[in-house]
Amino acid sequence: MGHFATGVTVITTRHAAANHGMTANAVCSVSLDPLLVLVCVDKRAHSHGFLEASGCFAVNILSEDQEHLSRWFANDERLSAPDPFGDVAHRVGATGAPLIEGCLAHLDCRVAAQYDAGDHTIFIGQVVDAAIDGERRPLLFFKGRYARLG
Repeated sequence: MGHFATGVTVITTRHAAANHGMTANAVCSVSLDPLLVLVCVDKRAHSHGFLEASGCFAVNILSEDQEHLSRWFANDERLSAPDPFGDVAHRVGATGAPLIEGCLAHLDCRVAAQYDAGDHTIFIGQVVDAAIDGERRPLLFFKGRYARLG
């Protein structure tokens, strides 16, 4: 799958009065009416249980200047930090999930369904709010490396 270029996202949620996030590129549109997206989360991922318990998540589609955020949320060292969400600028979305500032787009979702899929869970989210910054360009991931358009 490394030869399949993807966008890069940070999936965020809020549970037990704390923000949680993880880098993910297994994100996909499911339906336009109603507006549904899916995210595949490894059952061993630290954020898996929080996402399951909270019933909501946001898909933060990273812009090309946010590689550092992708690396931060992919690194388990953040879990030992006093605030695992760090000093990441964000606002609270309609569902309560954090929306990271400076992203290309946000999809704020309520969990509509979840399915067991081997070592992952597929979370289907119904989008309750969305925003796009048409001036930004996407961060991409291809063959194990970050990339940019053009």
